[in-house]
Amino acid sequence: MRVYTVHEMPEPSADRYDRAEALRFVREGFSWPAALFGPLWMAAKGLWLALVIYLVAAFLLSIAMTAGGFSSQMATVVFIALSVLVGFEADTIERWTLARRGWQTVGTISGRDTADCERRFFDDWLPSQPMLRPETLSSSHFLGTGDVAVSVRGPAGRPGPWRSAFPSLFRR
Repeated sequence: MRVYTVHEMPEPSADRYDRAEALRFVREGFSWPAALFGPLWMAAKGLWLALVIYLVAAFLLSIAMTAGGFSSQMATVVFIALSVLVGFEADTIERWTLARRGWQTVGTISGRDTADCERRFFDDWLPSQPMLRPETLSSSHFLGTGDVAVSVRGPAGRPGPWRSAFPSLFRR
């Protein structure tokens, strides 16, 4: 069973399908890539502040271990523990970074696998979203501005009954 939290960027697109494309799913639980390749995983995900904090913590741990006279075996154990901690906290680090950037949590979903979670979330979320957010609409969405519409010639060169939104295709 997999569990994901779903996050939406600040000031999302007006169209619900564009909004759906921009949603970010963050998997709950231990992350092997984060544990094995912590700094590379953080850089690949764009978690820059978390990467800086990790590097500073690793540097300070290294200095403390050297100053304390710990053996290299003990230093290895401490850095393995740091990697395991990053693996367990990877989802928290990612959610924290998204929250700092203004992303909102819009839901939590569980399922057998990633595709099942996405399908279940969108089956529930999409019907409840308006096609376009009302605050982004203006009268030009309904009436057109008139700037790009031109008459299309009907039979015998007379104007046709409709106007085109693609004027360059019908100009002579």
